[in-house]
Amino acid sequence: MKILMATMGLDIGGAETHIVELAKELKAEGHDIVVASNGGVYVPEIVAAGIRHYQVPMHRRDAGCMLRSRKLLKEIIRTERPDVVHAHARIPAFLCGTLQRTMKFPFVTTAHWVFTTKGGLRYLTNWGQRTVAVSDDIKAYLIREYGVPEEHISVTINGIDTEKFSPQTSGQSVVEEFGLDRSRPVVSYVSRMDEDRALVARQLIQIAEELDRAVPGVQLLIAGGGNVFRELKEQVEAVNARMGRTCVVMTGPRTDINQIVAAGDIFVGVSRSALEAMSAAKPVIVAGNEGYQGLFGPEKLEEARLGNFCCRGLPMSTPERLLADVAAVLSLSPEKKAAAGAYGREVIFQYYSVRRMAADCLAMYEQVRRRKYQVVMSGYYGFSNAGDDAILEAIHQSILEASGEVGVTVLSNDPRETQRHYGMNAIPRFRFWKVFGALRRCDALLSGGGSLLQDRTSTRSLLYYLSIVRCAEWMGKPVMLYANGIGPVQKPANRRRVKRAVERAALVTLRDHSSARELVEMGVERPDLHVTADPVFNLDPAPKERAGELLRSAGLERGTPFAAVSVRDWPDTGNFAGELAALCDHLYRTCGMEILFLMMQPCRDRAATAQVRSAMECPSHLLDAPCTPRELMAVLGEGRLCLAMRLHTLIFSARMAVPVLGLVYDPKVASYLKELDMPSAGDVHHFRREEAIAAADHLMADYEGSLERLRVKSAALSRAARENERLLLELLERKQ
Repeated sequence: MKILMATMGLDIGGAETHIVELAKELKAEGHDIVVASNGGVYVPEIVAAGIRHYQVPMHRRDAGCMLRSRKLLKEIIRTERPDVVHAHARIPAFLCGTLQRTMKFPFVTTAHWVFTTKGGLRYLTNWGQRTVAVSDDIKAYLIREYGVPEEHISVTINGIDTEKFSPQTSGQSVVEEFGLDRSRPVVSYVSRMDEDRALVARQLIQIAEELDRAVPGVQLLIAGGGNVFRELKEQVEAVNARMGRTCVVMTGPRTDINQIVAAGDIFVGVSRSALEAMSAAKPVIVAGNEGYQGLFGPEKLEEARLGNFCCRGLPMSTPERLLADVAAVLSLSPEKKAAAGAYGREVIFQYYSVRRMAADCLAMYEQVRRRKYQVVMSGYYGFSNAGDDAILEAIHQSILEASGEVGVTVLSNDPRETQRHYGMNAIPRFRFWKVFGALRRCDALLSGGGSLLQDRTSTRSLLYYLSIVRCAEWMGKPVMLYANGIGPVQKPANRRRVKRAVERAALVTLRDHSSARELVEMGVERPDLHVTADPVFNLDPAPKERAGELLRSAGLERGTPFAAVSVRDWPDTGNFAGELAALCDHLYRTCGMEILFLMMQPCRDRAATAQVRSAMECPSHLLDAPCTPRELMAVLGEGRLCLAMRLHTLIFSARMAVPVLGLVYDPKVASYLKELDMPSAGDVHHFRREEAIAAADHLMADYEGSLERLRVKSAALSRAARENERLLLELLERKQ
């Protein structure tokens, strides 16, 4: 990819070094990198690495500079045509954000620090389509202060070049340049000498004379430049004059930080500078403007990582603490110093490699980059229904696995929740101007999966989905009816509407054979009706550990035999709740199974679930924690049997190879029971406990046979479901 990095400047600083190392690593991995900044001491280094640099004055917040910078950035983007624009710092991100609205380039930002949100400054901030945060606390800040969706944020690290910052680097050039005495201890410190960064530099200068009394001949090597450099330099000159020797050396801004670090015996600092010193195997006292941690060691790893070695939230540094710790570390035996340094370098290799940092950014670029194809998905999405959300997630997962060149936009009832839970681009399904815009830009409409073409719910629902299909056709977009379940369609006018839509569609895949028969009965004559399978047969479950946590929340331990029960509200079912309760009591008493109720759509399942539980004589359990489809699937996988009224409870259970008894409220449930060769416990409209118990006993008597048949059927349906993506890709390629 061609990547444009936009930042304020390339002078000394942790964020600046982060950008330089990231750009160099991406260049080394074969990407074309362009950097726009106000320039600085690192420009020769990136140019030497083959990275082009444009001078853009993004370091100032005045209107003139910002307008000029925006004009220059616009010209750079037009000329370079980057695949991704990656902005670092507030002003570059804001300027790139104003251009992205019209130029539509993929846009990522990195948050290196927290900013004030007072007054209008909140509105001078743009976090792009995706954001990389350099620590978990910055991620929390972005969510809290700016409302950035959690799924749009990736936490990365300050990647360190372990060859550049290595114990093999001697630091001799710096020793000679500043006349340091190698026989006396040297304390290195690196930071910008700005008012909001130089607290510890001030304290080191303040304690220099007392430190010299504790550790005779000590030398302080302080690197960095900034707006208080001259003031601190004057203080250093006064200290050195009183001591009658050069105890403190102020180097000013430097690019050879690896040599500065190597020249010291120990290091004091925070953030990236501390990590670089750790990579060089130096004992590190972590201290900065945000707080004080002290000598880094194994017991402080978790705390340090959470704050990205910036000490945010820790007690502030004081001259007394700094003096005591520096003197104590300098007095350690060579063996203990070496052990502290070796541990720090081990941490860098494990958590902070520059390659890992580049991989994190590339993953975010992959999320936003332009795809060869764009598709719009229309379905019953964003209604907190685990079955339909599972369809959505399964289709998206399968498309990504089949090709990295297909981008997906979802029409959702709750776009924010869809984006938050599944990380997918989503727009409101009833904002028709947004729907029209998405359809105009797409290469195909996917209508499905699920039972969209039916009028049992309502004619209005059917007309909604058909109107989306018709709109796409008016715009000349191919329509794929994706793994649809057809029917029941009862009204003659609606049957004619469905027939026309199916005959006009560019591609039709169906999730079961009964849907194909229903279309034939409507008079559809096209020979290319592809019977595949429900996409959920290829959805991966959550980890077993998460299933264990959810089971414990419902009062069950992993390994306890249980039957999962899923019911929903449905009219005209008579005493179904009482009859089902008797079946549950039978499974508890006769088969030794606990009864666990699951809710696929809590708002519609809760009342029916409560009715059955209250009618039971035996105890039962309820999983009432919010669950994703993958989590529900993982929980079902721990069970021994499933009583499924909802279709996707049945499919989840089959996917996890757990035998199932169907509670038939709709023909689609009966149809999939037939596909899976699994028994029905009865129709919920005239449910009889005797028949249900007999069906359960028969299944349990041949449990191993049922289990083996289900495994074979589930594997076959998984293979069939993959045909959906193969046929979709063929359709998109034909369009080209």
